[in-house]
Amino acid sequence: MQDELGKNLIHVKQIFAKSYEGNSHIQEVIPTEISKKFQIDLKDLKHLHDFALKNPIYHNHYEQEIDGILCTVYEGDINDYWLNSIKHGSSCQPFYPTWIMSAFIMTLLAKKLGYSELVDIGSGDGRIAYCGNIVGLNSHSIEIDDVLVELQNIICTSTKQNFNPICYDALEFDYSSLNLKNPIFFIGGLAQMGGDVLATSIIDKINSIENLKKDTGIVFAGTNTKRQLSENLENGGWSSLIEKHDLKVIDTVSLPTIWTFDQDVETPYIYTEFK
Repeated sequence: MQDELGKNLIHVKQIFAKSYEGNSHIQEVIPTEISKKFQIDLKDLKHLHDFALKNPIYHNHYEQEIDGILCTVYEGDINDYWLNSIKHGSSCQPFYPTWIMSAFIMTLLAKKLGYSELVDIGSGDGRIAYCGNIVGLNSHSIEIDDVLVELQNIICTSTKQNFNPICYDALEFDYSSLNLKNPIFFIGGLAQMGGDVLATSIIDKINSIENLKKDTGIVFAGTNTKRQLSENLENGGWSSLIEKHDLKVIDTVSLPTIWTFDQDVETPYIYTEFK
């Protein structure tokens, strides 16, 4: 299901991006209702809208028909959160979120692959952990920036979805305290922007917990922009790290994100496991 959802979301995004006449800092769409192209559980769809409606970064929303599909457009501003997020020395990437629908599709895939727990590293406003929660995964949200964690706590309270926000430096956090059994880690940060350092630290910590890596998955956010990839063109810029740490790519899905809104390419998410 998530493959078709992803393809249809990309199609809607590309049409919307070409027609958008607003001037908001960020914008994204969520289908307003269930349709043939977006066959989503009604309860889940309501949860996705709930996240946007109760998230202070969004200041406006309206309905728009896009290629015959009724959608809700959410407009927002993350400037203040972006500025605050770059003050941390070990932060690998400023706050630039994926789309809410993209986060939902990613967590659906994680569940399909058999994982029961989700750990979102550099979680921003917690949307991936939130979506993990609504699809039935036990979510943990690790974020170094206290202002973003405060935002997550507001969302947890207002949506009544506790995705366990933790304000901590992911490089220093003790992951054994979570008592993980079958987790999938989402790494927030492109390899070229310091994400490789973060990922290496997480992998070392996974290896330090007895028998954990045999049941653990890791998802990397990549890029298809060649000027950002240099010579590391495969797997969204992560091929060197994947090879170095003996990981195996088990799936890749490309989805809309805030930072690819004005681009013809989407953001690839690379799902891996230990060999």
